[in-house]
Amino acid sequence: MPATVADWLGAACLVSGALLALAAAIGVLRFPDVLDRMHAATKPQTLGVLLLLAGVALRLRTPADLGMVALVAVFQLATAPVAAQMIARSAYRAGRVDPTLLDVDELADR
Repeated sequence: MPATVADWLGAACLVSGALLALAAAIGVLRFPDVLDRMHAATKPQTLGVLLLLAGVALRLRTPADLGMVALVAVFQLATAPVAAQMIARSAYRAGRVDPTLLDVDELADR
């Protein structure tokens, strides 16, 4: 069975997503403080997962599989920003954030 354009695009999405997830993991290990690590854990990782899901969707192409992939994508987009917000909030309240690194500290008055 010859490979179609969708198969090649799916493979490219899978490789790109895996590389972004790897970059996110390296960022979590290498970045110095909580806010930088939080950024690395959410932004490139979310895009990496969405690219992986797009690659899977392009490879499978059945309605049931596409519905499941869409659900995973929606839940990923709904939970990653909330988790990042909660991590940043708890780190700030615990005093683990260096105030000199913040451009604007909206919570300092409280």
